[in-house]
Amino acid sequence: MDVSTAAAGLPKAELHLHIEGTLEPELMFALARRNGVTLPFGSVEEVRAAYDFTNLQSFLDIYYQGARALVTERDFYDLAWAYLERAQADNVRHVEMFFDPQTHTDRGVHFATVVAGLDQAMREAGDKFGMSGGLIMCFLRHLSEDAAEVTLEQALPHRDLILGVGLDSSEVGHPPSKFRNVYRRAVDAGLIPVAHAGEEGPPEYVWEALDILGVRRIDHGVRSMEDTELVRRLAVDRIPLTVCPLSNVKLRVVDTIADHVLPSMLDAGLLASVNSDDPAYFGGYVGDNYRAVGEGLGVTVDDLAAIARNSIVSTFATEERQAELLAEVDAFMDAG
Repeated sequence: MDVSTAAAGLPKAELHLHIEGTLEPELMFALARRNGVTLPFGSVEEVRAAYDFTNLQSFLDIYYQGARALVTERDFYDLAWAYLERAQADNVRHVEMFFDPQTHTDRGVHFATVVAGLDQAMREAGDKFGMSGGLIMCFLRHLSEDAAEVTLEQALPHRDLILGVGLDSSEVGHPPSKFRNVYRRAVDAGLIPVAHAGEEGPPEYVWEALDILGVRRIDHGVRSMEDTELVRRLAVDRIPLTVCPLSNVKLRVVDTIADHVLPSMLDAGLLASVNSDDPAYFGGYVGDNYRAVGEGLGVTVDDLAAIARNSIVSTFATEERQAELLAEVDAFMDAG
């Protein structure tokens, strides 16, 4: 079996996926026409030409502009369903999907509109594809903790539709400790805590996410490798890290895929998985990310299978579901 076959066919979980970041330009324009929304771009080609990012903020500026096309429950369903069909093609068997409610509620879109559309698509993916998963709502860290508190209040009536709580958007200058109180309330409400940390921010942000927010998973975490003691902590405590290689290249966290620290993370015994982050903007869905690390980092098919297993045991699925998915990986490898 070659790397390309394994990248597409391995049963896997995707744990670091922003659903708004799957908004392909063609769908962006279709939704804008449907909703009478004027976009700051004249064509699909102009949108794609703008995807030459210099850092995280340059991406976010376009990301928030594109999200303006999302208005109705049907829009959020269509967005999620388009991603889930792509995920099925990459044999994603479980997805824990991020969404950014503040990106929409600040525009006057009701929280219930967002979550209902996404939930419907997730349920249909379960029925049609046998895909499991859940929704993780993220607070925008460039906004205040008070704003996050308002979002949490909006979320609580829909608690049964939401798996966890996360933290994303501009990292530098917005440490996890800024959100300690709202995270405490979210955990008390039964939401599982995760957070972006150690992408552009320093290793100290990863420590804060662990010790102050009490997160059970670190999103990105690549700069953890700069801190030997932190690496030891992550390995001993088996804290999952959801790594996004093509995103890291696109946002200049690393210069090329060959410079990525993923092999060092695996060598250190870290529970690292491979994910796509915002694939419409970063040039690759999860299968493309698996293929990129296989071809660009010298990662073998067996290594890719180990990464797929890492993704499964890093989920918040039941032990029974994890066992089912691990057995699927074993069966795929045995058949290869």
